[in-house]
Amino acid sequence: MSAPKHTTIYTKPGCPFCTKIKEVYKIKGWSYRELVLNENFTRDQFHGQFGGSATFPQLIVDGQTTGGCNESISEFKRRGLI
Repeated sequence: MSAPKHTTIYTKPGCPFCTKIKEVYKIKGWSYRELVLNENFTRDQFHGQFGGSATFPQLIVDGQTTGGCNESISEFKRRGLI
């Protein structure tokens, strides 16, 4: 499996899980686009896109929503990327 080609990470300031997933990307040398709460989108827009119970961060990897930090890491492990 190849590395993710297009990733958008929806984050909020001060979120330790947001920091963790960005660190995974940094260590792997993968690029991503970061969108920050109240800078690039509102909480209502976030919940409208990901659902009312969604937590930060949320990732869209190559067009597919992979979920939060732990779900995304599990998916990368399943795909043999980490």
